[in-house]
Amino acid sequence: MMHKQTGPDRNRLSWQCRRGMRELDELLMRFLTRRYSSLDAVEQKTFELLLEYPDAVLLELLMGRMTPADKNVANIVQEIRNTFAV
Repeated sequence: MMHKQTGPDRNRLSWQCRRGMRELDELLMRFLTRRYSSLDAVEQKTFELLLEYPDAVLLELLMGRMTPADKNVANIVQEIRNTFAV
């Protein structure tokens, strides 16, 4: 079941995707605008959890230099990387 977020929730996520690091900003914002609304509720919550990670860890995960232990986080990381590759 997809869970579409609009209004304040979407604005909050957009704000959280702006990290002040160009690479992270581009990866996260592209994913938010292109893919987030098509995720199911669990995937959306996992993305929101990922946004709580420190920038340095988030960058290492998204660049493929670290592998998340959590399977759901690993799937979202791969989705973000795939979205940017398109």
